[in-house]
Amino acid sequence: MRVPIGHQLGKDEVRRRLRSRSHEIANFVPGGMADVTTTWPTEDIMALSVVAMGQGIDGKVIIEDTQVIFEINLPPALSFVEPMVSAAIRSKGQKLLESK
Repeated sequence: MRVPIGHQLGKDEVRRRLRSRSHEIANFVPGGMADVTTTWPTEDIMALSVVAMGQGIDGKVIIEDTQVIFEINLPPALSFVEPMVSAAIRSKGQKLLESK
């Protein structure tokens, strides 16, 4: 699943905001019982590993000049929640990019 979110911040500012706020991602998972790990394999890719309710989900955030793309690998058993996850990523992903 790919969810693009447009921005006009520039890559450096997006990186800074994601690095400083990535700890907030766990708060975006319903139920509040998520364990989220982030790493930066390259300066423009933040890898995500989320474990919640016994399910593991991996993905990445790709930083481009005018958009941030959230790529999430939903297991087939969770494919039915894709519309809800996509909507949550759009809403919460935009909040990660807002200045604080």
